[in-house]
Amino acid sequence: MEWRDEGILLAARPNGEANAVIEVFSALHGRHAGILRGGASRSKAAMLQPGAQLDLTWRARLEEHLGSFTVELMQARAGTVLGDRLALAALSAVCALCRFALPERMAYPGFYSETVALMDGLGAPGWLRLYALWEVQLLEATGFGLDLQQCAVTGAAEGLAYVSPRSGRAVTSEGAGDFAARLLPLPPALIDAQTPFDAEQMRQALHLTGYFLQHWLAESRGRALPEARARLIAALES
Repeated sequence: MEWRDEGILLAARPNGEANAVIEVFSALHGRHAGILRGGASRSKAAMLQPGAQLDLTWRARLEEHLGSFTVELMQARAGTVLGDRLALAALSAVCALCRFALPERMAYPGFYSETVALMDGLGAPGWLRLYALWEVQLLEATGFGLDLQQCAVTGAAEGLAYVSPRSGRAVTSEGAGDFAARLLPLPPALIDAQTPFDAEQMRQALHLTGYFLQHWLAESRGRALPEARARLIAALES
């Protein structure tokens, strides 16, 4: 078995004295692991930073085997955000959430493209909104999509202010009525590109997506959300 693809490095861990097991999110083969010969060497250290864009070739005798990678660096990303603590925390959170949420060897070409766009935009103007929308897209990709297009009660597309924690559907203030206190606030900047998206909007957005990541995704798998996401939230609050 052999395939060639490109992908984002999610993680690398030592495998013996000389090798490493790397985990990538690839365009056509999804989240995939394999052994990288010589991956523990100093010469490979700069290449094996989370977020790096790699040209990948994977080989194995049988498809179900772990297999081995040969890689070439296409683009390093960790160094470009090294001086931006918040963007670096976001890069770590993206890698950790991909490892946590995506099933192995299942392709998500659309979500992969969105992830590459986010990685390339970290630290640039507007990246906070991109990250918040990326978590919404992650929920969608894993089968837990939110409906933020119209009110679940009135059908209105304007004035959306809340999200139902049960259904994940948006609700207007009018539709919420006396039940507003039981609903999750919907930050306006998450659905309106004209509304400024600052750190406070980001915190509100991550509170919203975090509820569903925890209660719909994490609890269904009996696992806790990655610590890297909590560190991103802490960086927003500091």
